[in-house]
Amino acid sequence: MTKSALFTVPKNEPCPQCGAELVIRSGKNGPFLGCSHYPECDYVRPLKGQSDGHIVKVLEGQRCPECDATLVLRQGRFGMFIGCSNYPGCEHTEVIDKPDETAITCPQCQQGQLVQRRSRYGKTFWSCDRYPDCQFVINFKPVAGVCPECHYPLLIEKKTAQGIKRLCASKQCGKPIAAE
Repeated sequence: MTKSALFTVPKNEPCPQCGAELVIRSGKNGPFLGCSHYPECDYVRPLKGQSDGHIVKVLEGQRCPECDATLVLRQGRFGMFIGCSNYPGCEHTEVIDKPDETAITCPQCQQGQLVQRRSRYGKTFWSCDRYPDCQFVINFKPVAGVCPECHYPLLIEKKTAQGIKRLCASKQCGKPIAAE
């Protein structure tokens, strides 16, 4: 018996593309329904009750800008997002949590704004919204201001045991700034 046969269970439901039987398969993101004639037929769909990409709520009155179908609130592996109800025919998605803009001009390129982002490990950092053209990154909350010592156009707030301190964001300077 092959390894793939161990992980397939007949569903007694015909494939909408080719008419062959659908089987329950196991993948890296959990179980799913797939055509038994794979790779000739590539039909797959998530099982009901599976959390990846499932509809949480239909957003009445909101239409997809690409195909004019209804938009729905979905739960995916990276959290909640808005997607087209016509998926997989239309793959339009929208982010719910847009990054916070600080309205501070990037000190490196002088064109972009600094925005708050999250790393793949959940750490918060701030970077230029013109990435990849500008690769400025800072790990502490930026504050508008100029360093009185070196005249660098950005300050940062750093939490310490003594409280929140303002410092020059320049790596060469890094001097503490007196509270105003």
